[in-house]
Amino acid sequence: MILQVAAGAIFNDQGQVLLSKRPSHVHQGNLWEFPGGKLNPGESVAQALSRELWEELGIRVLQARPLLQVHHDYPDRSVRLHTWRVDRFSGMARGQEGQPVEWVRPADLSSYPFPAANQPIVTAVRLPSTYLITGGPVEDLTVFLDRLLQSLQAGVRLVQLRAKNLSPLHYQTLAREARRLCLEHEAVLLLNTSPTRAVELGADGVHLTSERLLRLSQRPLGVDRWVAASCHNPQQLAHAARIGVDFAVLGPVLETPSHPQASPLGWERFQTLVAQAPFPVYALGGMELEHLQEAWHRGAQGIAAIRALWGHGPKS
Repeated sequence: MILQVAAGAIFNDQGQVLLSKRPSHVHQGNLWEFPGGKLNPGESVAQALSRELWEELGIRVLQARPLLQVHHDYPDRSVRLHTWRVDRFSGMARGQEGQPVEWVRPADLSSYPFPAANQPIVTAVRLPSTYLITGGPVEDLTVFLDRLLQSLQAGVRLVQLRAKNLSPLHYQTLAREARRLCLEHEAVLLLNTSPTRAVELGADGVHLTSERLLRLSQRPLGVDRWVAASCHNPQQLAHAARIGVDFAVLGPVLETPSHPQASPLGWERFQTLVAQAPFPVYALGGMELEHLQEAWHRGAQGIAAIRALWGHGPKS
């Protein structure tokens, strides 16, 4: 039997997320977690989350949406965490049962010990809702970097640099300038290149093509850097899970001009595949900002896009 649990990634106005500490005498005791509890018979996730957060913290949920589902098998039990992101609530969060609670910056979550089932939620909390894939080809580095700057100024905080038409020297120059711009805007930069080269160029991590993904038998970088992958089917998602990627993009979900020959998955198939992935997944292919709500409710972290984010961003 799988224990169904509702969990809340609760954010305050300062962008901090709330953690609570499990009592020492319970399963996974003395570890930090995202507050919540098991679903009662007949309860929806939203109903269970609202009830649990009121009972545990004394807050009323005003605005929430799905964030991530995680299935995990412990030696003594199996759990499925239905995690929702809570962006608005009323009341003052306090441990109603005497449990310690802390507001923590997402960037500092790695300092806290979590149950194993919570690790993908930590990743999801740290990731934004939009993932920019840079446009190309790169014909003028100045124009390219100006477009990237516009995207960053508009709110993009996760960038994949794709520039396959450049010589090694020009790619190095572009990557380092892109890194400088991303640092100035506190954005994460992943390079669509080999893991070794991504590290050499000082990137925050690597984005693996599906071909490069399938050639790997283990995670190519340490946990101090991001590893993402492009996936198009359940076999690639399963392989991404085996090597321990942090997140993936999956598509194409809809028809897209950049790959007119590819058969789109559609939202139903996308949702089915995402439910099996033990990490956050972005919807890719034909995505516009108006698809963000649909993507969330289909289980996605958000959307990955070129056209919809290149030269502007989620606030445009």
